[in-house]
Order: sequence, then C-alpha cells, then structure tokens
Amino acid sequence: MFDSLNLFLYNSIDNPNFEIQTDSSMFSRILFYFFLAFCAVGNAQITCTPSDSSLFVVKITELSAVHGKNLGDSLVAVGKSFLDTPYVEKTLEIGDTETLVINLRGLDCTTFVENALAFTWMLKEEEADFKHFTKKLKTIRYRDGLLNGYPSRLHYFTEWIRNNKKKGLVEDVTANIGGIENKKAINFMGTHRDLYPFLKRDENYNAILEAETELAQESLCILPQNQIEDSEHLIQSGDIIALATSIKGLDVTHTGIAIRQEDGRIHLLHASSLGSVRITQEPLLDYLKKIKSNIGIIVARPTLLSP
Repeated sequence: MFDSLNLFLYNSIDNPNFEIQTDSSMFSRILFYFFLAFCAVGNAQITCTPSDSSLFVVKITELSAVHGKNLGDSLVAVGKSFLDTPYVEKTLEIGDTETLVINLRGLDCTTFVENALAFTWMLKEEEADFKHFTKKLKTIRYRDGLLNGYPSRLHYFTEWIRNNKKKGLVEDVTANIGGIENKKAINFMGTHRDLYPFLKRDENYNAILEAETELAQESLCILPQNQIEDSEHLIQSGDIIALATSIKGLDVTHTGIAIRQEDGRIHLLHASSLGSVRITQEPLLDYLKKIKSNIGIIVARPTLLSP
C-alpha cells in the first residue's frame, strides 16, 4: 500500500552511480532462452514489458557473480544492484484486474524489497529462469502465495511479514532485539477508500475490510525509536526494516534493507520517494529522527526456507 503513501515518505540522499556491463554474445543467448521461458508462462496472470524482460536477463546475469557469506549479505548485494533505479509509485495499480506486475525499471519501497528478496531466493536455489522468478515474486507478494484478485495482495507490511514468516521466508526478530508489544487498529485502506481505485468495487472493499478485521486481532511488536541505539548492534546487514508510524490506521509507512556501512552503523538501503534506490548518508536512527510520525521499527530477517 506504500505506493499510495508517497506523502509520508521522507528524506535520503544519493548513492554512487551503478554501471552494468555484460558480454553482448552471452546476453543475446540468454535473451533467446529467456523469451522461450517467457512464452511458457505467457498465459499466466502476468504483466511484463519487453524492457523488463531484457532487464531481467541483465540482472540475473550480473547477479551470477554474487556469492554472499550469508543470506543477509546476498540480499544487500542484490539490493545494491538496483542503486539509482528510479522511484516510481503505483507500479502495481495497472488495469482493472490484479496481475503479477514485473517492473524492474521503476520501484517503490515495497516492490524494491520484494524484487531483491525474489532474486536472492533464486541465487540461493541456483535458479536463473524467468518462470522461477515469477513464481517466487508471486509467493512473496500475495497472501499464502496465491494471486486471487486485489485483496490477495499483502497490502499492510506487518501482514506481509507475518505471512512470509508462515511461508518460511522471513523471521520477525523485533521481539528478540528489544521490541515492545503495541496494540493498534490497522484500517487505513478501509477508512480511505477513495485513495485506492481498486476499492471502488464493493467486492474488493469488503474483502479488505475483512482482512482488516483479522489484523485487528494481532498485536504489533515495535522497537521504539528511543531504544534503537541500544539495540543497533543486534540488527544485521540484510535485515528488512519496516518504519512503524503513529499515523492513525497505518502500521508502516516505508521499508528497506539494513546495511552496515564503514562507519560501523546501520544505514538504510531503500527506494526513496526523493528519486531512486539509494543508501541513506546518515545512520538509520538519525534518518528516523527526521520523520515526525515515526515511532520505531519492525525488523524481519530473511530465511528463505533455510532449515
């Protein structure tokens, strides 16, 4: 739901430019086999442009050189491969019917995390074809991995974490690093129906209300902003960071990937509404202090079906 919340996203600054280089003959061969794979899934509920098809081939070829020491390091490396990719909101709001949107040309904060996680999962499984990518992205993006209309998308990030924990893809470690239970009604979509074009249809709106009713039974676990400094050493590079908010009806306004920089501090690798994927110049805590509505963070650690 973050693509409709651009007004709640805050400040960060540019990162170094990133340049992709690949052998042209190898690229051509991979592109040929890719389109064969793409045709095989062409009847699925997928929206993908030729540009995104080409970018997938470049990306998976480039990432074949990534050999992280652990999942967190791999996720950071994949995330950094998206540096300077433009920030684009509402990339998933296409057409009248929910489809699995593949857009590597422009990312919002959530699609950045989802795509980075999907590519990292592919590296772990030593996969390189488009069919596996789409399957993994769908598994991550939708409730129980099933695309069944607009309401099946995991719009609230706390539900995104819970459902992906259920799938074995992440672990919510917030409580382990000092998080505190927080009870709050999560109903922003239901109370702001006019912000979401897909909610014009009563069936979608009613399904979202039902999902919000279920969310109301869950408590949030948040590491308060004033306690992050004492727990920062427990946050690992590659952890998924969700920014908790005091805004009524909302759980999270922004998300990104933790990255420990040369200063020894945790910074945020994220798709910034100020223009592109970048790393915050200041440490995460200092970045959060600039956000009036921020009350802390929720931390999810990638597991990707690891035993």
